[in-house]
Amino acid sequence: MMSSFFEKAQQFGKSFMLPIAVLPAAGLLLGIGGALSNPNTIKAYPFLDVTWLQSIFTIMASAGSVIFANLALLFAIGVAVGLAKSDKGTAGLAGMLGFLVMNATISALLSIMGILNTENPASVGQGLVLGIHTLETGVFGGVMVGILVAFLHNRYNKKQLPPFLGFFSGSRFIPIISAFASIFLGVLMFLIWPFIQAGIFKMGGLVEATGYIGTFIFGFVLRLLGPFGLHHIFYMPFWTTSLGGSLVIDGQLIEGTQRIFFAQLADPTVEKFYSGTSRFMSGRFITMMFGLLGAAYAIYRTAKPKNKKIVAGLMGSAALTSFLTGITEPIEFSFLFIAPLLYVLHAFLDGLAFMMADIFQITIGQTFSGGFIDFVLFGILQGDAKTNWIIVPLIGIPWFFVYYFLFTFFIKKFNFKTPGREDEDLKNTPTMENTSERAQTIITALGGADNLTDVDCCATRLRISVNDPGKVDEALLKETGAKGVIMKGKGVQVVYGPHVTIIKNEITEIVGE
Repeated sequence: MMSSFFEKAQQFGKSFMLPIAVLPAAGLLLGIGGALSNPNTIKAYPFLDVTWLQSIFTIMASAGSVIFANLALLFAIGVAVGLAKSDKGTAGLAGMLGFLVMNATISALLSIMGILNTENPASVGQGLVLGIHTLETGVFGGVMVGILVAFLHNRYNKKQLPPFLGFFSGSRFIPIISAFASIFLGVLMFLIWPFIQAGIFKMGGLVEATGYIGTFIFGFVLRLLGPFGLHHIFYMPFWTTSLGGSLVIDGQLIEGTQRIFFAQLADPTVEKFYSGTSRFMSGRFITMMFGLLGAAYAIYRTAKPKNKKIVAGLMGSAALTSFLTGITEPIEFSFLFIAPLLYVLHAFLDGLAFMMADIFQITIGQTFSGGFIDFVLFGILQGDAKTNWIIVPLIGIPWFFVYYFLFTFFIKKFNFKTPGREDEDLKNTPTMENTSERAQTIITALGGADNLTDVDCCATRLRISVNDPGKVDEALLKETGAKGVIMKGKGVQVVYGPHVTIIKNEITEIVGE
């Protein structure tokens, strides 16, 4: 039962990664363009007040903001594509069509019932979505469309219709049935969304009522879900729906911490960013830029002298990745399986980091994770008055030593076999002679092409569904450079790092998906 749940949750979680993957690019455009075209920035740095330069920054800000304004559509398409087992392009097209039909249906019902509010739509949870006056279902609505379309696609994309309708058989049938099904979804959302929205507001109020303890629990649970690849499911509702708060900005009701932050980023009148940013985002910078670096240094210092050179390379690159980009798996998976107690300690400290960010009202947003790049764009460049960014290193530097001393103590106390402390000599990770050989070896380690039912990836992990888990060779996967292997039922996750998309493409080219 739990294995089946893990497999389904893994597939659902990975479907978030396609729309999430566009956010760093959008964030860079909006972060640089919005920050450097802001009147307050121009006033502080007069050399930026050049017409052609400001034109470029304005274009960049507009290009970035339009992506965040249409996140719901991206999720409708991305989830449909991510959950579709084949012919993903058709699923994406059907996802877009379904999203438009659902919102058009809601708009028609608002008009029919006489409750369409065009003068002050935000006050009643309404707004414009792609020019359609509808209920603000946000990313939740997009995800619902994506799930519906994926279900229909996987069930009917090989449907054979009667000969006189033969042209519409197979994949061509999916946009048609998705459009009709989305009408019913629109009716359903019209009926239930106001109640869901009220419930979400109450849940957000509960988190708010629990204060700093609620923030700690959020960070702690978020980190514990990381090894299972389910953390996206947990934090995205806070980032993109009213569970993370709502705010009226420029007459529009904006829901979700991340969406609010980026809406405010483009608003020159904002003096302090939304407080929810400190609860659901900013704590990551303390952990990813400072805390985990202390853990990596502790692993290096406790390694055997003969292995320190190799461990320095492993931990150095992992620490740099965490610091710059906020991708933490290379460090975390170096101790997760060897010493789960260290990971629980890490999750506890991460929860405290979130709480500290909340206490000191650090309001630095992010596109994807809490690395130095986002720290500069959305912290330093926005000014300390808006973000309190200066407090991050003031907390982070002591946090580095907290991690270092605690990890060192527990590694020595329990003689954890972290990298460099193994009983046998540590050798460099074997590498394949070429990418084709690596991909073929991974396929072999997963039980062969016939054993693979689904091949996908997230930011750092291959996410595979297999027919027979017993055929998976974890040792052989480790020889291909895998930093960790997680298996639950027929779901397999293999951690490689940020270059995993290249590995996934190599595999799919060989197996023909």
